[in-house]
Amino acid sequence: MSITEKIDGIAVTTKANVYFDGKCVSHAITFADGTRKSVGVIMPAALTFSTGAPEIMEGVGGSCRVRLKGETEWTTWGAGESFKVPGNSSFDIEVIGEPYHYICHFG
Repeated sequence: MSITEKIDGIAVTTKANVYFDGKCVSHAITFADGTRKSVGVIMPAALTFSTGAPEIMEGVGGSCRVRLKGETEWTTWGAGESFKVPGNSSFDIEVIGEPYHYICHFG
């Protein structure tokens, strides 16, 4: 899988979404067809995120460990890799060392 380095033809919400006291910061982007994504970074931390819509988390830098709701095992993901999270669910994510940079694809 290749890493997305640039996204053309979008509108960017300039005010950042700041979660967990700054441990996760992202910006929402919207395409002309209404498709939404966010681009962000998670600093070293152990966090739990809840989802509304299904998500695909695409790593573009760093790495993380993820445990989906209902699972006991952790899986490690890095740049060029992605994982899926069901809608109306949650996942635990742990970032150790360098920050984890990501694109979240909604829907």
